[in-house]
Amino acid sequence: MAKVTLENKKRISKNPRLALAPSIIPGVGQLYNKHFIKGGIFFLFFSAFITVFYDLLNVGYWGLFTLGTLERIDDSRVLLGQGIMALILTVFAVLFYSLNLRDAYKGAVAVREGRQPLSLRDGFWQSWNKGFPYLLVGPGLFLLIFTVIFPLLFMVGLAFTNYDLYNAPPRNLLSWVGFDNFTRLVTVPIWRNTFLSVFSWTLIWTLVATTLQIALALFLALIVNDKRIKFKKTIRTFLILPWAVPAFVTILIFAAMFNDNFGAMNREIVGPLFGVTIPWLSDVLWTRVALILMQTWLGFPFVFALFTGILQSISSDWYEASDIDGASRMQKFRFITLPHVLFATAPLLIMQYAGNFNNFNIIYLFNQGGPPVQGQNAGGSDILISWVYDMAFSNSQYSMAAAVSIIIGLFVATFAIFQFRRSRSFKEEGSI
Repeated sequence: MAKVTLENKKRISKNPRLALAPSIIPGVGQLYNKHFIKGGIFFLFFSAFITVFYDLLNVGYWGLFTLGTLERIDDSRVLLGQGIMALILTVFAVLFYSLNLRDAYKGAVAVREGRQPLSLRDGFWQSWNKGFPYLLVGPGLFLLIFTVIFPLLFMVGLAFTNYDLYNAPPRNLLSWVGFDNFTRLVTVPIWRNTFLSVFSWTLIWTLVATTLQIALALFLALIVNDKRIKFKKTIRTFLILPWAVPAFVTILIFAAMFNDNFGAMNREIVGPLFGVTIPWLSDVLWTRVALILMQTWLGFPFVFALFTGILQSISSDWYEASDIDGASRMQKFRFITLPHVLFATAPLLIMQYAGNFNNFNIIYLFNQGGPPVQGQNAGGSDILISWVYDMAFSNSQYSMAAAVSIIIGLFVATFAIFQFRRSRSFKEEGSI
């Protein structure tokens, strides 16, 4: 009886908060709870992390704050990359440290409540069952961190430096300039005029081209889905063919067709019919018109395939009931067809707008963003993403390109989140 009483006293005296104090060194808190194997594993991981990554963390944070001190020896780009790696490793370390503290606290609570600790085998299987989904997600998340998040953070870092053609490592050292690059976009005349012109054209391009391809796809889907139309499968096959051809091939073909001198548009269509020659590649307005027409042709097949599937899933009973109520064709389209189509495809249609906002291929392959515009450092048909490409790879304005990239990302993310949250498909996701 005395032995049991002594054990109970020891158990009751276990204070979960006291288990957190020694957990400053991972694993010691588990040893306090007499979980020796688990404590040894935590301490082993902690020791391995410090041993392997100490130099990287030390140099990384030094380089992140200074970006180097010796020209032609220190490469600011490498130091920035190492600093970002140090930040990512620090996040992992903080997560591991939090897991260590949480495990030590919960272990002390379990001992105090008199719960028997799991055996090594039972603990392994419990951890396996709870952690199996994370094990499957882990490789993809790891790859995402180093292929998406790391380059993204590197780009964000460059946006706050003075990295350009005349200040390029390793000959020169970079320095942190704060928000100067963003300020130049609205204060320096050439940057301000170019940014406003390109941004306004990007919005017009996104709204007009995407809306036209969606409207054309819906119009054709409604016609093909009509009961009076025969050979539906053949017609649908032909309408989806533009989607089957690689986009860059189609764009290059259109670039040749719209050529001012020998293109088929001027020689075979516009010239014989109207007796004029349209400067498709040398005039800003006509270049933009050609781009919108091309994107409508390239984009409608995918949306047409979506709408066709949705229209076939709408029950005919609804239309029969509306006929009995005396509804017109327009009323049936407005209150039955359109709500069903938009509800089912709203997220994908939002992606169409976001995709065209950053549709680099068609802009660059058609006319490399031209024709040039006086007083601007961007072409007349450049959208933000193609302008960023020219700044980075043609003019070596890396920091300004990174600054504009951040603006693009914030704009697209805000638009997408706002539209997703307003769509009925997002609101009713939990009730499906």
